[in-house]
Amino acid sequence: MTIEEIKKDLKEHIGKEAMIKYSLGRNKYESYHVRVKELYEYIFLVELPKSDNRVKSFSYVDVITKTIKIDY
Repeated sequence: MTIEEIKKDLKEHIGKEAMIKYSLGRNKYESYHVRVKELYEYIFLVELPKSDNRVKSFSYVDVITKTIKIDY
């Protein structure tokens, strides 16, 4: 999977809900129900709808290296 493929996939899901599973290492994970908010050249923003509209950012490389997993 390339960065361009990830951007294209995320672009189709802007404004839609997704589930992000973030690896903390040593088999520890955090899961977030998010809404894809914006795409930039190196990062993308997601909004956490249940926590006063907090925004988190992730890089496309996080997806490639499997630090995060996105399920739509």
